[in-house]
This record gives sequence, structure tokens and C-alpha cells, in this order.
Amino acid sequence: MINQPPIDKLVNEVGCRYSLVTVVAKRARQLLEAQALQGNEKSVTKAVNELYSHKLHIANNTSENSGSI
Repeated sequence: MINQPPIDKLVNEVGCRYSLVTVVAKRARQLLEAQALQGNEKSVTKAVNELYSHKLHIANNTSENSGSI
């Protein structure tokens, strides 16, 4: 369970819990592939901290740009 940063603040960043889980999981996989982790930091923890500190930006897909990821 994540205690810091608060879940409510993370949900406000992305809009809903489903989006939060999806965004964090996708970023965690990217970190694992790039092996961009330092020390004992886990990929999910790093992804959550990036989202909370506004280092991770989310592009919302709309019908106009549904081809982008």
C-alpha cells in the first residue's frame, strides 16, 4: 500500500484510479526495460514519485489524437 504520496493526490493528477494504475504500470515497465533504477528503488515506487513530482506528464487520448501513445 502506498502511504506517501497520498493516493487522493495521485488520483487528482490523472483523473481516476484506473488511469492511475495504468499510467504507473506503463511507466514502471519502461523503467525496468531501460534499467534506469538506482539502488534498491523499485520501479513502481519510482513511477509514483515521478508522477507526484510532476516529472511524468500524461497525454490524454482524444478522438483527434487517438493514434498517439
